[in-house]
Amino acid sequence: MKQKIAKIAKYIFSSKTMVVFTGAGISTPSGIPDFRSMHTGLWTCNDPMQVASLTSFIRSPLSFYEWLRPLAMKIKQAKPNSAHFCVSYLEQKGYVQAVITQNIDGLHQQAKSKKVIELHGSLTNMTCLACQTKESISTLMDKFIYSNIIPRCPHCDRVLKPDITLYEESLSQDAWFQAESYCKNSDLMLVIGSSLEVYPANQLPTITLDSGGKLIIINNSPTHLDPLADVVLHSDAAEILPQVVTLLTK
Repeated sequence: MKQKIAKIAKYIFSSKTMVVFTGAGISTPSGIPDFRSMHTGLWTCNDPMQVASLTSFIRSPLSFYEWLRPLAMKIKQAKPNSAHFCVSYLEQKGYVQAVITQNIDGLHQQAKSKKVIELHGSLTNMTCLACQTKESISTLMDKFIYSNIIPRCPHCDRVLKPDITLYEESLSQDAWFQAESYCKNSDLMLVIGSSLEVYPANQLPTITLDSGGKLIIINNSPTHLDPLADVVLHSDAAEILPQVVTLLTK
């Protein structure tokens, strides 16, 4: 374990264009459930196509919000953990060029990371699918979380959709092109807390590898890219990254 942590620190120190790629596992220590962990993962308890697809939202937005409410409450209450703060610190010191995240919780920004690319959107704004009106989510989400008032469009009274990428939706082209560009030019990608199962986001580490970059994976469970990575740690990043940062500050 110590040898791998030292190797991670060495790779980061030598890197010039490092990119961090994060999934739900970086936020589980903050109290936000991931999607695939046995017994606790959101998709072990719910069929994503039934509760978190575009079709399910259009057919039954109230059912979608029934599913979203407990998750939104956890996100509202969550605070960044040591892994988020370590990533932010590495960015401040010039090691990290960009943070590419699959998460919608905004914890990287709360930890003061500056360049965050949100592949799957965020709980910041909402859009009316009927008239395309956009609304800030802050006041509406508080009413939803604490009073169960479903957000509705002020113009046509249709139920608003959070600006998060649901199943059957394409990623934001702008976010994808930014992420792809950073990965192509990266000499090191650090994957934190991602099972690397969700397409097309799981293609990004391969882009870095194909461009000659190195790959480090810190995740509690194995991924299909483990055999291609330069360092793999099946551990909690909130415990590992502070040790890496300590070595970099010596």
